[in-house]
Amino acid sequence: MTTGPEPVEYTTVRELRGPLVVVAGVTGVGWDEFVTITLGSGERRHAVVLEVKDDLAVVEVLENTSGMDPAALRVAFSGSPLKVPVGEGWLGRTCDGRGTPLDGGPPVFGAASAPVEGVAINPVRRQPPAEPVLTGVAAVDALTTLVRGQKLPIFSVAGLPHLQLAVQIAAQATTAGERFSVVFAGMGLTHADAFFVSDALEERSAAGELSLLLNTADDPVIERILTPRLALTVAEHLAFTGGRHVLVIMTDMTAYAEALREVSAARGEIPARRAYPGYLYSDLASLYERCGRIIDRPGSVTVLPVLTMPAGDITHPVPDLTGYITEGQIVLSPQVHAQGVYPPVDALSSLSRLMRKGAGPGRTRPDHLDVAAQLLAALARARQAGELADLAGESALSPADRHYLDMYPAFLHSFLHQARDQRLALDESLERAWQVLLTLPRSELGMLPAALLDAHLPNNSAAPESEASP
Repeated sequence: MTTGPEPVEYTTVRELRGPLVVVAGVTGVGWDEFVTITLGSGERRHAVVLEVKDDLAVVEVLENTSGMDPAALRVAFSGSPLKVPVGEGWLGRTCDGRGTPLDGGPPVFGAASAPVEGVAINPVRRQPPAEPVLTGVAAVDALTTLVRGQKLPIFSVAGLPHLQLAVQIAAQATTAGERFSVVFAGMGLTHADAFFVSDALEERSAAGELSLLLNTADDPVIERILTPRLALTVAEHLAFTGGRHVLVIMTDMTAYAEALREVSAARGEIPARRAYPGYLYSDLASLYERCGRIIDRPGSVTVLPVLTMPAGDITHPVPDLTGYITEGQIVLSPQVHAQGVYPPVDALSSLSRLMRKGAGPGRTRPDHLDVAAQLLAALARARQAGELADLAGESALSPADRHYLDMYPAFLHSFLHQARDQRLALDESLERAWQVLLTLPRSELGMLPAALLDAHLPNNSAAPESEASP
């Protein structure tokens, strides 16, 4: 971390309040300034100015306030925002949420420094997202394609393998023939989860394609708020200066929001929905909107936030506000998980609004969008058939409905399910989709062009027809 000019020191600490320090008698101090606090023992801790009013400054301590004696503190304001060195020195490194190395290596150095807070990309300078980021996961690549410059969250529930899915995507994701990197930001992880992440991503990190930032549950809460900002700052420089396509994975954004709520309560702010601060929407937007592509600049930043929905409530403030800001969602289902399927994606609740920008002719495969649309339509019909069978029994189903009911297990086990370390090429994922669709009569595949059906049916023969659907 770097600072600006020679700092001015104050010894007028009025109060310690949780992770906050209130300093009186300050002048010329601005928001987001980097602060160094020296304890009576000589130990130094770091902080950021959170609020300034009259001659009072409230600063957030990045480590913690334990052992601090207000009468013995010296507080130095740097005069500039918190900055970190940026560049390719972050690749292959594992650090905590403040950027301090955890891998036993030296501090990360860079030829330049950038403010951690950053700014959203100017809408006038935005270039529309295009071209796919392939994850090697069939449910994502075939049905909810991730596009360079997109923000596509994963909505999950406690107990589901969202962390495993995030790690698998971090290990496997790629773009065709171009420089690609991953920045993984873990927030509020248990030590077991942090070890799992670093171990599973060791190979990609050793290849110099990954930067890992790990904030554990017992780390200071302020660090949890800093972690995604640091990750995005690193990614922006790798992308827009280094010309790389960067995927930023941030998990768990619910842990981040809870840290924000804890700091808000310590500041004495008036709470909004479920005690979260009223500025939760704008705060999340300040993170998510830092992704994208910039006109006349190389590279792209794609964001994949992961969040857990308390009690599975999709109307909870964190998923609700995230849904307003982002461009779709991948939803994990406890019901699918209960059937032993990984990843347990609820395909009908999942959506990539920019999929047509990154899939189809010239980008993936000419049949990609048609196959995805037909498979989703078939799943919707299968769900209706299942609900009807539950109400009236399978004997009440038409022959066509029975075909759809039989198709659903094939979808779960032949298309959706894959090993947690299995990387599927897009062609493999789409061929899996074809195999599921071809369990249906040809008359039910009306969204697919006849030429495609002829090419995929055995010996170019017609599939068996069923009785007309009601």
